Amino acid sequence: MSRGLPLLHRRRILVSGAIGGITCAAVVVGAAMAGQDDGSGDANASTKAAQTISCPAVAGSLPEIPAEAQAEVDRNLALLDTQIAEANKRLGTSQGEGGPNFVQNAILGPLADKRKSTLDRIAISIGRRAEKPTGLDALAECTLSGGEAGAGTGAGGEADSGATPTAAASEPAGGGAEQGGGAEAGSGADEGFAQTISCPDVASKISGVPAAAQAEVDRNIALLDTQLAEANKRLGTSQGEGGPNFVQNAILGPLKDKRASTIDRIELSFSRQGSTAPSGLDALAGCSLTSG
Repeated sequence: MSRGLPLLHRRRILVSGAIGGITCAAVVVGAAMAGQDDGSGDANASTKAAQTISCPAVAGSLPEIPAEAQAEVDRNLALLDTQIAEANKRLGTSQGEGGPNFVQNAILGPLADKRKSTLDRIAISIGRRAEKPTGLDALAECTLSGGEAGAGTGAGGEADSGATPTAAASEPAGGGAEQGGGAEAGSGADEGFAQTISCPDVASKISGVPAAAQAEVDRNIALLDTQLAEANKRLGTSQGEGGPNFVQNAILGPLKDKRASTIDRIELSFSRQGSTAPSGLDALAGCSLTSG
């Protein structure tokens, strides 16, 4: 008995030491995991809240608005705020989507096109009753800003940046126009791809163009073809990018906005000469995918 007690005692010490070692190891591992979880959670939360979209203010850059145009201008200014809110919502719900250029291609680019179209409508509505403001296109581009910068996500979304328009609106040259018979065909797409973009033909719907407006109308018709070619090129080089709505959000949507803006310019060229553009041109802005 006297010899067994020291042996039992040693066994108790060994068992106690093993349990203590396991407990300490578990505490250390748990603390390390907790530290990692806290750090990653904070990083994720910080990333999600870090950026919003900020756009130049438009209202302060407009000239005196004729009373007859005030309602239409106000409606389009409100639309600019709605566009920012929608873009910020898309930014918040698309974390991790697409490649490195996803935000530019699917959010900021389409937003700039929508704003250009809306700014054109503002300029047109003022231009029908007074001198048309120039250079509003310079206010179309938006940027990502830090969460503390106060970028608007609602009705007051436009940053009070005091930006002023440039002397002339940016308008791409209409060189390299494609020949459009019937629907405007997308020759910019590679024939190897299964789908191309097809748009309604605008040229065939226009008649009675005033002589003084003919050059401007032709330039914008050519621009429609250039826009289509660029969209088909984008379609061909973006295979596999983004989610199921990528083509609509990053290609077809922006193309529609560009075409709407260009069609607005065509209508404005008529009104400058005291003429009325053919009705229904706005309905020709939307395009669709067709099998190659």
